[in-house]
Amino acid sequence: MTSFILRRLFNLVPVLIGISLATFVMLYVLPGDPAEMLTPRRADPLTVKQIRQKHHLDDPLPVRYAAFLGRLARGDLGVSIRSERPVTKILLNRFFPTAQLAIGSLLFALALGLPAGVLSAVRPRSWIDGASMLVALAGVSLPVFWLGMMLIVLNGQLGAVFAVSGYAPFSPYHFVLPCVALGTVTAALLARLTRASMLEELHRDYVRTARAKGVAEWCVVLRHALRNALVPIVTVIGVSLASLLSGAVLTETVFNIPGLGREMFDAIVARDYPVVVGAVMWLALTFVIVNLIVDLFYAWLDPRIRYD
Repeated sequence: MTSFILRRLFNLVPVLIGISLATFVMLYVLPGDPAEMLTPRRADPLTVKQIRQKHHLDDPLPVRYAAFLGRLARGDLGVSIRSERPVTKILLNRFFPTAQLAIGSLLFALALGLPAGVLSAVRPRSWIDGASMLVALAGVSLPVFWLGMMLIVLNGQLGAVFAVSGYAPFSPYHFVLPCVALGTVTAALLARLTRASMLEELHRDYVRTARAKGVAEWCVVLRHALRNALVPIVTVIGVSLASLLSGAVLTETVFNIPGLGREMFDAIVARDYPVVVGAVMWLALTFVIVNLIVDLFYAWLDPRIRYD
C-alpha cells in the first residue's frame, strides 16, 4: 500500500507539469492584454509598458514558463496582476467558501440519492421506483443555473426563508439554496447508479443464501448488498466531490458566493494569468488527491482488492 501511494504521488509531478504547460499555452494565445485591462482606456503608453515589464508580460513564453516552474518548486504560485496579492493566499481565501458549498452539496446528494436508489432497487417496477427514477431523470436534465434561479423565486414566494445572495461561514441560512441547486444533479446520478448496482447485487448467490439462512431483510440489503454495491458508487462520489471542490462557477455566480469558481471566472475575464494558472494547478491537485483517497477506500469496501 505504501509503495502504491508513493507511485501515485510520483506520477503527480508529470501530470501537473503537463497541465501547467497546456494552461500557459492556451492563455498565451488568447486575445487581450492584462496591462491594458488594468489601465484606463486612454492611459499613457508608458504606464502600460511599465505594467508589462513589472509582471514580465513581454517575456517570451518559454522564459515565463521556466520562471513559473522555478517558483512552483518553491511552493510559490506568483502574484496576482490585478490585486498585487500572492496567488496562494487568494486561492486559500476563496477555497473555504467553495469547500463549504461542495461538502454541503455532497451531503445533500448522499442523503437524497442513496436512499432513493436503494428503495427503487428493493421495490423494482413499483410506484416508488417509477417516482424516484422520474425525479432523478428530471434532476439530471435541469440546468444548475436555472434550478438555482427557480429556487430563488420559490424562496421569495415563501417569504425569504433563506438567503439568496452572499456568504457567511457555517451558515445554513446562506448555503441551503446553493447546496440544493448544486447537489441535485449529483443526487440524481447517485440514485440511478445506486439502483443499478443494488439490482445487480440483490440477484447474486450470496444474497439468496443469506435470505435462505433467515437473515433479516434489512440486514441483507444494508449490510451485505449495499456494501458490495458501493464500489462503483464511491467512484462517482469521489469524482463529484473533486468537481464540486474545483469550484461551481454557475452556482457561485447565481448566489454571489465568493468562491474559487467565481475567482477563476473573474481572473479569466481580466487575463490575470498567475491566478488562472494557480487555480488550474489547485484543481488538478484536488482531483488527484481525491482519486487517490477513493482508490484506497476500495480496499476497505472490498477485501479482495489489493494494491501491489
